[in-house]
Amino acid sequence: MTTAPSAMIDLRSDTVTQPTPSMRQAMQRACVGDDVFGEDPSVRLLEEEVADRLGTQAALFVPSGTMGNQLAIGVQTRKGDEIIVGQGAHCAWYESGAASALWGVQAVSVGHDGCFDGEHVSAAVKPRADWYPQTRLVAVENTHNRAGGRVWRLEQLASVLEASRRHGLSCHMDGARIWNAAVALGVTEKRIATGFDTVSVCFSKGLGAPVGSALCASHALIEQARRLRKRLGGGMRQAGFLAAAARFALQQHRERLVRDHDNAKALARIVASAKGAQVDLEAVQTNIVMVDTPTIAAEQIEVAARAKGVLVAVFGAHRIRLVTHLDVEETAQRGGQIVAEVIETLQRLHGE
Repeated sequence: MTTAPSAMIDLRSDTVTQPTPSMRQAMQRACVGDDVFGEDPSVRLLEEEVADRLGTQAALFVPSGTMGNQLAIGVQTRKGDEIIVGQGAHCAWYESGAASALWGVQAVSVGHDGCFDGEHVSAAVKPRADWYPQTRLVAVENTHNRAGGRVWRLEQLASVLEASRRHGLSCHMDGARIWNAAVALGVTEKRIATGFDTVSVCFSKGLGAPVGSALCASHALIEQARRLRKRLGGGMRQAGFLAAAARFALQQHRERLVRDHDNAKALARIVASAKGAQVDLEAVQTNIVMVDTPTIAAEQIEVAARAKGVLVAVFGAHRIRLVTHLDVEETAQRGGQIVAEVIETLQRLHGE
């Protein structure tokens, strides 16, 4: 396993950030207790604050976004059920088959570019018959990772919610980057989350906390999720140090996300200017930039960029992903210039 040298410009993900000195101080000052016994005051404060921001009755602090999503699926489905997700959804692509392995449910993908509407939901609902799985849950991802940080329009969410209710389905939002969606739309997280039965949020992506996510829902669903969290080994003891970091990030780093978005747009323009690179500038809505290189292998770009001090993520045979975050606020555009130079150099070597 390799580690990223501190001098590298790390554009692989917004999960790579280091705790700031002020965040470390907040962690050091945190009052802690045994959270499995419900006695950690810092965890309680975080859960109350995030529930208030999302407009739900309660919240549950969990180690990861994957666990938050899986708890939401676990408390709202039964074995043999089917869930409707968008194309490339995190809960179907990046959670190691957890929905089927843990809960015995399968996912069906609808729509395109990660988003869909009420018509897609209605078309995907299985008829009531013994030979079909029962459609039980609809899950949306906002913003959508594989779709390049795409933000769901509010009218799309309303359409999905209306159709889901009409068919008697529960609704979950994977809001790992809901903070970015809210900033991009200029609305509150509560406005985006309204109507969803469960919402998972992450503190260790754009907000810059080292660890942690939360599941937000009703008191009844959170009570069920707490038991499942324990079953999955997610109950933590003196977790207040982590909760303090998450709370600091929520209070201090949310408003600065607009700078990440601006940086991503500038970076995208730089890379798009390189011969051999294709970037849909209109699709860069938040802090994620997808770069297609039809004639150059993504792995070649990754190796060459690393040699020049920039880390990128391979997202397909001919696609790389670049993500802006607080640790590259001053260096992201320079990183984009290096990536553009690498692509142009490789393009020349290919003789095209």
